[in-house]
Amino acid sequence: MKDRLTREEVLHVADLARIEITEEELEEYQLKLKDLLDQVEKINEINDHDSNNLIAPWQNNAEYRQDIEEEMLDPKEVLKNVPAKSGNYIEVPVVINE
Repeated sequence: MKDRLTREEVLHVADLARIEITEEELEEYQLKLKDLLDQVEKINEINDHDSNNLIAPWQNNAEYRQDIEEEMLDPKEVLKNVPAKSGNYIEVPVVINE
């Protein structure tokens, strides 16, 4: 297997990335891009299709409670302890700057 990319391959990648590279950078990128592609190939060789991988490293053991509909609170009772109100609504400070 070759240890570097060809000049044309590096120039093509540079063109796709819309960057200009010098001759010195071209030689450096021939080696570095090849090394990067080799690392990606190692990752691709891993066969994980048969394993039972988790999305997260923990299990979700949360217990969910049943959603039970109950009586609504009385608006007058709720509003008697709020600092500012307008009709049956609670007034809150503006948080968006103009």
